[in-house]
Amino acid sequence: MNIINQESTAAKDETEFYYPNKMGRIVLTAMEEIMGRHGVNAILNLAQLHHLVNDYPPNNLQLGFTFTEFSTIQQTLEDMYGIRGGRGLALRAGRETWKYALKEFMPVLGITDLAFRTLPLGIKIKIGLDVFAETLNKFTDQRVRLGEDERGYLWIIERCPVCWQRTAVSPTCHLAVGLLEESLNWVSRGRRFKVEEVSCIAAGDETCTIVISKKPLP
Repeated sequence: MNIINQESTAAKDETEFYYPNKMGRIVLTAMEEIMGRHGVNAILNLAQLHHLVNDYPPNNLQLGFTFTEFSTIQQTLEDMYGIRGGRGLALRAGRETWKYALKEFMPVLGITDLAFRTLPLGIKIKIGLDVFAETLNKFTDQRVRLGEDERGYLWIIERCPVCWQRTAVSPTCHLAVGLLEESLNWVSRGRRFKVEEVSCIAAGDETCTIVISKKPLP
């Protein structure tokens, strides 16, 4: 009985989850925009992801970019540049990722028509977050649900690629925060919102929860 349980646990631990190749390509291209190709290659080499050096994933929706690869790249940013430097680069990469993702997934998101643009800001944000979450849940192995409390809107990641199998003393999903910041900026036509990760699976929490203020910053 113990042997069976041990084998089941081992099988569970070895389970891999994926992003589409297109998303892996977008993230690496966004990082290249900030760090240059040599900078990205240095990260990939240090992360032992040599197969991605000068050979980004193909531009398709096949699930081929692993959560392990994604999180290893994020961890290596901190290893190479320190916690503060890695955080800043990851935030910037998240913002750039949104810009590239928007071009690639615009037809899928379906939130660019005039009717959506003329809605009140609060409704646009809620619809935008809902569509974004649905897109991730449909095309990736990431699992996201939305919530709301007195702090604001809650972006609750139940299966997170950014901190997959990582251990940290504080929330570390900075790329996800940057991605949300830029998506809100786009939906609101240039307004900025407070976006803060308040819990993280890597830090021992049940979910990675990001709080989004309902009102834009002054």
